[in-house]
Amino acid sequence: MSDTPEFTLAELMIVAAAEAFRGDGELFTTGIGTLPRLAAGLAKLTFEPGLMMTDGEAFLTEDPVPLGAQAEDVPGFAGWMPFNRVFATLWRGQRHAMVTPVQIDQWAQSNISCLGDFKQPKVQMLGVRGFPGNSICHRNSMLIPAHSKRVFVAGEVDVVSSVGYSDKRWPEGMRRPDIQVGPIITDLCVMDFGGPDHAARVVSLHPGVSFDMVQEATGFALLAGDGMGETPAPTAAQLEIIRQLDPHDMRAKAVKGNPPGLRQAA
Repeated sequence: MSDTPEFTLAELMIVAAAEAFRGDGELFTTGIGTLPRLAAGLAKLTFEPGLMMTDGEAFLTEDPVPLGAQAEDVPGFAGWMPFNRVFATLWRGQRHAMVTPVQIDQWAQSNISCLGDFKQPKVQMLGVRGFPGNSICHRNSMLIPAHSKRVFVAGEVDVVSSVGYSDKRWPEGMRRPDIQVGPIITDLCVMDFGGPDHAARVVSLHPGVSFDMVQEATGFALLAGDGMGETPAPTAAQLEIIRQLDPHDMRAKAVKGNPPGLRQAA
């Protein structure tokens, strides 16, 4: 009998995404979406207890709030966090967010605004919201549930909503600030922009996935990172925490078809 517990691809991605928060200490943490939120919660309950999270309203909480929790089930409050404190924290760089843009390019610029021509878009989405300022002021990691060339685009994203490592959009003479782009967790691999001159590279491959499969699904050239290996499988203890944070199994709907984490090699 195998000692490795059964797990889904979504659970594998949650555990991989939690690693993005390792070493953050007392940072304000925001996981936007089901899997990023579970990843942040898992990190806080295992190796980063100092991470600060809110109840989604105006209070910091002692522990992560489980998905779908009723008001009476929210863990104890740890402090007051109204909007003015949130924004003051963002601008000081004391936040780490995990986001899910619809497009990412080879310069780590991303798009949450619209697809197509900005003046006559094919698909209208959020607008850029606070993403430009957030991407300048604090660290952002990303989680992409369906890795494809429609997300990792050739050329530049349709609308640059978050700053990356390109100087193209900066006024002449203005120096680009230091940008903090964390890892990108997808349904195929873990990537980052840690190659030479911020080139995109693959850090680890999920079970059953080859580097060629990732490159085929990406619109720009990738590097294989030094020591690129297999993304670690969740432990039984990690899976139990994930179940406690997501008692209604909302994670099952986060990746199309809710496939198993151990895929057959192509």
